[in-house]
Amino acid sequence: MRELDAQQITNTVARLCIEANRKLPQDLEACIHCKAETETSPLGKGILQDLCANMDAAAKLEIPVCQDTGMAVVFAEVGQEVHISGSFEDAVNRGVSKGYTEGLLRCSVAADPIRRGNTGDNTPAVLHTRLVPGDKIRLTVAPKGFGSENMSRLKMLTPAASEQDIIDFVVDTMRQAGSNPCPPVVLGVGIGGDFEKCAELAKQALCRPVSEKNADPYYAELEQKMLDAVNALHIGPQGFGGDVTCLTLAIEQYPTHIAGLPVAVNVGCHVTRHASAAL
Repeated sequence: MRELDAQQITNTVARLCIEANRKLPQDLEACIHCKAETETSPLGKGILQDLCANMDAAAKLEIPVCQDTGMAVVFAEVGQEVHISGSFEDAVNRGVSKGYTEGLLRCSVAADPIRRGNTGDNTPAVLHTRLVPGDKIRLTVAPKGFGSENMSRLKMLTPAASEQDIIDFVVDTMRQAGSNPCPPVVLGVGIGGDFEKCAELAKQALCRPVSEKNADPYYAELEQKMLDAVNALHIGPQGFGGDVTCLTLAIEQYPTHIAGLPVAVNVGCHVTRHASAAL
């Protein structure tokens, strides 16, 4: 059994909060630069070039790439052979607090969903923990802004729904979103499980590398069909029209009940951030 001081978790989460907000994943950044070259709409091309300049400035000045530094979502894979000295959940939240206050990141968490009131340090995090074999802990911090989060949807389809019905739901989600999520977007699609599982799958899908397709060829093809259909809307960069409405789309699937077919679409803006580390 490996012993791990909870303070290491706190320090790592704090660092990841700052890193994720200042620098996009390298493959996503490269994708945006590529789309800036291939966009055929002059206005859309100019907007994408502005987004690239913004990313470069954020890295150079060591400031957040977006003013909405998000609600901290933390995915944790905890090895079964690790013993943590202290409370794991408390350690994660202390890390979020440390990262957001010391990193001068905007604190956007309301203490109560109806009565509001800011918590002052962006805690608590939304924490997803999974036990896995081994003696390591892998942490992924994915700050989620709500301009895009508010455009996300979930639908409990029935098994009678066709593949086209699923595609249509994803496309309609983006059609309704329009310019609100600051396109070009990244779309995470969860299919299967139950009500809460498919939503979690959609969130996980946003953290998949841009170059990585679904391991199942059927779902990899479905990802491309959905991506093409969304881009055919021609909402374009920031909603001003163009080829690039969606940068990339990822599906995560899970077994479901014989009577159901849950589908969730988690919308991410072009600043779909995440950073990971292993302890």
